[in-house]
Amino acid sequence: QVQVVESGGGLVQAGGSLRLSCVASGSIFSIKGMGWYRQAPGNQRELVAVIRDGSTNYGDSVKGRFTISRGNAKNTVYLQMNSLKPEDTAVYYCNVIYYSGTYWGQGTQVTVSS
Repeated sequence: QVQVVESGGGLVQAGGSLRLSCVASGSIFSIKGMGWYRQAPGNQRELVAVIRDGSTNYGDSVKGRFTISRGNAKNTVYLQMNSLKPEDTAVYYCNVIYYSGTYWGQGTQVTVSS
């Protein structure tokens, strides 16, 4: 069974940085893409960043501040978040696309205080 586990969330002041990590089980050769989404209370889940086939795509609100990258192990993905704003506060979910299907982690809370 595929497991997706996020870590690295927490409380940070506006202007600060956090780095989220995600590790996925299963064969790395079966992974087509990995990404991050977030959901704030009362809002729909939205794209933060995705990396697939060596290309990256970012949500408009995080462009220039966040960077997604794959780890050397290829079953890991990171999200470096700089210049954080209070509106970045949300639960951040890791998404892994396998050839067999799409899987989500349980989420990690990121809170940015003003």
